[in-house]
Parts: sequence; structure tokens; C-alpha cells
Amino acid sequence: MSKHVGYTFVFAILVSCGTDAQKNGKVEEAPKEMAYAYELLLDFSGHPFVFYNVENLFDTLDTQGVNDEEYTPSSEKNWNTERYNAKLDKLAKAITTPENNRPVLLGLCEVENTHVVRDLILTAPLNESKYRIAHFDSPDKRGIDVALAYDLERFYVLYQEAVPVYFMDPTDRPTRDILYVKGVLQDSLELHVFVNHWPSRSGGEEASRPKRERAALALRHKTDSILKVQPNANILIMGDLNDHPYNSSVEVTLGAKHPVKSPKSNLLNLQYPANDRGEGTYNYKGEWGILDHLIVSNSLYTGTNKLKLKPQVSHIVYEEFLLYKNKKGEASPNRTYGGNNYYGGYSDHLPVYLYLERTN
Repeated sequence: MSKHVGYTFVFAILVSCGTDAQKNGKVEEAPKEMAYAYELLLDFSGHPFVFYNVENLFDTLDTQGVNDEEYTPSSEKNWNTERYNAKLDKLAKAITTPENNRPVLLGLCEVENTHVVRDLILTAPLNESKYRIAHFDSPDKRGIDVALAYDLERFYVLYQEAVPVYFMDPTDRPTRDILYVKGVLQDSLELHVFVNHWPSRSGGEEASRPKRERAALALRHKTDSILKVQPNANILIMGDLNDHPYNSSVEVTLGAKHPVKSPKSNLLNLQYPANDRGEGTYNYKGEWGILDHLIVSNSLYTGTNKLKLKPQVSHIVYEEFLLYKNKKGEASPNRTYGGNNYYGGYSDHLPVYLYLERTN
């Protein structure tokens, strides 16, 4: 019997106290009478801000209207309770690896619904923090979404919204929304957070490029609107963009530049140094590349608005247990599945993270 079978009374408590964004469509204000008073928020320094593509975190149920049949016990993948729980345990271990600490914010992509995120945050050692969930059901036909789990004692949510991505061709399959969450940290330090999972490279990089350009444009419109009102806004963008830092969707359309070569840009891509060193978060046919990004506003990078990076870098969780090595000794992420073959690993991506601190 699964430790996560059924949704018991404890889940009802989490729903009533959290800000599950499915309640009121695509925009939701935080239920302030139930939120943790931000005057009492705990210190966030020393706790990472993490993003992780968790590779198809599906429950074992066949949900009507969602193409999730391949992740059921009767499918060729034989996705069952035992495998689901094993994956939750592995993901929780990977997420809490940075300094053996639980994150303030945990951005996720490739999650089927709120329930799988809830199962994850109730998995040790994540269950030692009071996490709540920001999530919207997206129009993706496979039912995979983005979500944000946040430590209620360290981050107070003010507002959340699903930002739609529209394609030029209305016959194209819809993609994931971009999740926007605005909140405050200790000392009322405001932070704007975007969680992304841009369209894949299915069909080839060139053929699929316009779709990622549209996602970049949707995100750019939101960040520009924030910076127009608050030029020194603290913005954190995280996500699997399915493009590298130097691709036009990221560097040109979104405008996320190299922090050393273009230090005055509105948005700075913290993954550029790792890219320059030949490191990666994803391995395709033996070649490492950066698909999972952490991008910040200039003010967050420089610390001009009471909040800054500590230090001015991002990190990739590149640990032995997260890697698979072939007979040649070549490493790649230790994934859960390869086609219908069950490998029992963590994910086909590596987690990324950063730290923030108050400025004097």
C-alpha cells in the first residue's frame, strides 16, 4: 500500500491553508487571513532557491481528459505505486542536497497536478518545512505543468497568475503556461518569481524555435511591465527553457544576457558561466548543455534593492548519485525511464539553485 495512496485529512488541511491556484481560474490573490504573517517570516539566508525538471512526475491514475495513460500500472511502462514512491524519495533527496537544506522556493516542471507536488512536499525531509503550493492546470495535452512550492514560514505569497503562451498557428498543440508568483521574504523584501517550461525541440530545433520565441515573448512582456513600474524590481526567472543561454529565444527575445559581458542588461542569465565552462544540466547524445536556467533582474544581481545573490553565481547539483556512467565512463543524468525501460533513477535533468541574502 502506498504511503501516498488517497488524499487524506492532512491534504485537506494543506488545501485550506495554502494558495492552490486551481480554485479561481488563472489568477488568485493569496488568502491573507490564512497566510503566515510576513512580519514573522523566518530568515531565508542559507536556504537555497531551487529549480528542478523532475521528468514526468505522474500519479498512477488514468485521469479523464489527460493523455497520461502511459503512466499507469497497466501501461508498457508499468508505472505503479512502488515506483512512484521510490521516485518521490529520490527527488526529495536531490532537492535537499544543496548544503543539506530545504529550499525556500522550489520551482518544478513536468508535474502532472497539484497532488503529485503535495506528495513530494510530504516526503522526508521536505516534510519538515511548511510548504504550500502555487499551481494552475495548464492546457498541455499530456497534463504536465509547472508549479512552485514555497516555505510558508519564509515566503509570503501576495499574488499568483498563469501567463498563457499563444502560438501564431492556432492549430499547434497548446503548451504550458508560465507561472508568475509575487511574494515577500523576511523584512518585507519583495520578489517576483516566474516558473517556466518552454516548448520542446520535438520536430527539430529549427522547426520548433518559433514556439520557444513565443514563450520568451510572453515572459518578456511580463518582466517589462514589472520593470516599467519598478525599475529596481527583484525578479527571479527559473525553468527548463529547452534552449541554451546563447539561443535567440533566451538572449535576444527575452533579453537575458551574459552577466560579465553585458552587466548593465535588465536581465542576467546566471547559467552563462557554466555554459562557458562546458557544463550542463541535460545530456543529449553524449553532449552536455544548459537547458535549465536561473535568470535574475539587474537589481537582484547587484543588490541595489535590499536583496542580492549570495554569491553572484548559480549552481548545478552535479552529484555522483544523480549520474549514470556508461561503459566508457561518460556521465549523464540518472533518469527514471528510457522509453519504456525503467532505470529507477531521479530525472533526466539536474537541479539548479542559488542563494539570496539581504543587503545592508
